[in-house]
Amino acid sequence: MKRRLHKKYLILILAYSGLLLLIPYVLDYRDKSVQDAQRGLPQQQSRCPDLENRVAQLWDNGEKLNGSYTTEIAVNRSQSRINIYLHATWRTGSSFLGELFNQHPDVFYLYEPMWHIWQALYPGDAGSLQGAVRDMMNALYRCDFSVLKLYAGSQNITTSFIFGWKMNKVICSEPLCDAHKRYQIGLVKEDQCAKCQKRDIRDLERECKKYPVMVIKGVRVLDVSTLVPLIKDPTINLQVIQLFRDPRAVHNSRLKSKQALVKESIQVLRSKKQNDKYKRLLVPSNRVNRAESYVSSAMELICDNWLSDMMLVMNAPPWVRRNYLRVRYEDLVLYPMQELQRLYRFSNLPTFPALERFALNMTRGNGYSSDRPFLISSRDAKEAIYAWRERLSVEQINQVEAYCSEVMRQLGYHKNTPRVTTSLSPPGPSSEAL
Repeated sequence: MKRRLHKKYLILILAYSGLLLLIPYVLDYRDKSVQDAQRGLPQQQSRCPDLENRVAQLWDNGEKLNGSYTTEIAVNRSQSRINIYLHATWRTGSSFLGELFNQHPDVFYLYEPMWHIWQALYPGDAGSLQGAVRDMMNALYRCDFSVLKLYAGSQNITTSFIFGWKMNKVICSEPLCDAHKRYQIGLVKEDQCAKCQKRDIRDLERECKKYPVMVIKGVRVLDVSTLVPLIKDPTINLQVIQLFRDPRAVHNSRLKSKQALVKESIQVLRSKKQNDKYKRLLVPSNRVNRAESYVSSAMELICDNWLSDMMLVMNAPPWVRRNYLRVRYEDLVLYPMQELQRLYRFSNLPTFPALERFALNMTRGNGYSSDRPFLISSRDAKEAIYAWRERLSVEQINQVEAYCSEVMRQLGYHKNTPRVTTSLSPPGPSSEAL
């Protein structure tokens, strides 16, 4: 009897202590939200039941994901090769992530194929652009590259025009070219690949069908909902790897490359122009420096898209979550060998020491700054991660933290306060497959 009483008292004491610890945190959070509102800082919405219901409906359009339907999906997926989409946005480190797949001898890698659509149709309706992007991916994953002719105009489509060809191992390696060896690990030399003879896209299609894994890296799919029809198609067997990065680091990098990202930023903003919340973003707050204004405004929408993506996956059927992997750029560059193994395991690809050494060397360079920010090169990982602390003003940091607050919380990025010594949480559930 005494033991039971002791247990009850112990539980009450622990509960009371937890409540006392929780109250200051809640009050502090509320005060900080009020202060942000008083300063006029935009705030990102937290998880919304209505939004969760809408994204859940995307996965259930009258088809019940159980019984024979689920069995059919599993059978078809097990019998087809793996197609992967690296889902990212500009300046998140997607070129480095893509290069880890470009280096693998069993991967047919395509770099930014949707660039052709944006060049041909910009500044068209954002919804139509996203539909065109999805249709192109549907064709590419079936090794049908004739779809590129729709956006090439009068230009003849050859291997010397598409898929980042000057650094693409498939295009620069035998049998299409002898500038590089398929099993040789290392960055392709652009000057050597530039000497490769132009080949017809039908030659490339034949090569495509030989590979067990196809990977497309892109930044022009604005949110995962665009991919839902492809994910639900068992004949494509699509898996999605989504890359995230600290929003403050993304913002810093985007400002550094702002002139190159103006068109893309405007298109991102146009994708939600019908919503009153985003109409104000299309009107530059700084008319003197419009490029910086558009790039900054797009960052708010990017964080909202990230949050929608998270909810979409959370409400997806289990078989979808098994084919989705979340990756943080910071984990990728701080723990390259562990993350490489996780990526390849998810993609059903073998790894070997040369690939691990390549990943390690690419993150252990001598610096981060470059006159060519879109160039793939060896860099200092820690400098790349924390450069935003030195380059962003306090006001810029506060703005990003305000409208990306929920995304940062979900991904494990701490706010920039004197009490916090690091902006990252250790690798854990935030970087695991959902």
